Amino acid sequence: MSRKCVVTGKGVQAGNNVSHSMRKTRRRWLPNIQTVSVLSDSLGETFRMRLSSHGLRTLEQIGGFDVFLMRKKPDELPPELRRIRKRVEARRKADAQAAG
Repeated sequence: MSRKCVVTGKGVQAGNNVSHSMRKTRRRWLPNIQTVSVLSDSLGETFRMRLSSHGLRTLEQIGGFDVFLMRKKPDELPPELRRIRKRVEARRKADAQAAG
């Protein structure tokens, strides 16, 4: 499992610890990745994902998981989110035809 957020793309960064004597040792900064259940309003299902805390706030700010999926181009999404996006598109199209 990679340490990368599927929403923001935040991942591990590398750099140096620099001591007072200017010695440099390699270190890593890890993103704040959490495993969360995200609700899809269109499908009525929850999906478990690994998101950064910033990615979770982003989803809430733009209006939810479905809105995020529909705003992104399919080739910008990871394969598992592409499958979910395709299901959301199909459900929205079916709901639109049933309503109108």
